[in-house]
Amino acid sequence: MEVRYSVSPKEAQRMNTEEMRENFLIENLFVPGEIKFVYSHVDRIIVGAAVPTDKPIAIQGSKELGTDYFLERREMGVINIGGPGVIVADGVRVEMESKGGLYIGKETKEVTFESVDATNPAKFYINSAPAHAVYPLHKIGYADANKRYLGTPEEANVRTLNQYIHPDVCKSCQLSMGMTELQTGSLWNTMPSHTHERRMEVYLYFDMSDNDVVFHMMGQPQETRHIVMKNEEAVISPSWSIHSGVGTKAYTFIWGMVGENLNFDDMDHIQSRNLK
Repeated sequence: MEVRYSVSPKEAQRMNTEEMRENFLIENLFVPGEIKFVYSHVDRIIVGAAVPTDKPIAIQGSKELGTDYFLERREMGVINIGGPGVIVADGVRVEMESKGGLYIGKETKEVTFESVDATNPAKFYINSAPAHAVYPLHKIGYADANKRYLGTPEEANVRTLNQYIHPDVCKSCQLSMGMTELQTGSLWNTMPSHTHERRMEVYLYFDMSDNDVVFHMMGQPQETRHIVMKNEEAVISPSWSIHSGVGTKAYTFIWGMVGENLNFDDMDHIQSRNLK
């Protein structure tokens, strides 16, 4: 498990491109036959991925958590962005179609991941947060997600926001998770931009070709920066940072939020003319 420490706004102002990428960008998440985790000290979120191939792979405990097993004091959200798969949580088998989601609650002792076809493996994207209560296992299929339709063609940001782990869909302690799909011809997400001091966020960008990129905007509103993102890369967005993006083509991204509340619309909006 890789550990990342918190970065203050003043530190970020002084960072060059490589330093920004070292601190905020998460590359090479989806490794066939492996589980990879990055532990961020920003609200202690864990970002990870599991890509089982010819045999199941299981989550193991680690020294960084100081617990006997991974979810002893944590909850977890999973969205599959690959081929069909299966998650087994304390003996309960859950079939996971592409773009299907699953909430796994605190005190679940054993979690394993399987692919139906090793030549078309599942790609399980994982977010985990500290938890104070036990909530039940909850499968959220793509069709079950709470959908919000946003944007206009004139602003090149027509998109569908799919809320998976959200108070209107299933219970969680502090983790929110969902997926936003941009319509063909739309390039921008989350403009006008915003911050939410009460929650941090992680973005995973995918459904992109090898030749396409997303310019992920971050930093304080008066001191913006960007990170160039490739397919299936994630980025850590602290609570003090804006988070929006523009791509060379339409794309999809998964957002995960951890922090003080579960109010999705608790945002401090910033007019585009006030950005620098």
